Amino acid sequence: MGQSRRRSRPRERDLDIEIGFVEALLRRDPGFTEALEVLGDLYSERGRHGDAVCIDERLVQLRPEDPNVRYNLACSLALHQEFDRAAAELGVALELGYRDVGQLSRDPDLADLRAHPAFRKVRAKLRALKVPPA
Repeated sequence: MGQSRRRSRPRERDLDIEIGFVEALLRRDPGFTEALEVLGDLYSERGRHGDAVCIDERLVQLRPEDPNVRYNLACSLALHQEFDRAAAELGVALELGYRDVGQLSRDPDLADLRAHPAFRKVRAKLRALKVPPA
């Protein structure tokens, strides 16, 4: 989901309601990883990229070996304009087995990162791992 996407006020209100609901779930069970994943996505859609980074960092603490969790953190970091950290997390995701190069090459959350010099490290990692291009 790209950061430039415009939302209607009713959609923003719906997102705020959903965020409040999931936050309440997490107050009862802070380790509920599926709820954390949903909340991270909701924060990103609402444009709360710093909050999404915090959620994704919590998920990394809970599931450090999960390549998809690392990929999601990279997306949140890219949307938060933390390109060096985003590239590093993509590198970790690749080392842990993330291989959806098609998604990586077209994910709108990573558009600014792909244009940033830090992305060269990701390309180099893909070549070193011999991951075929999309």
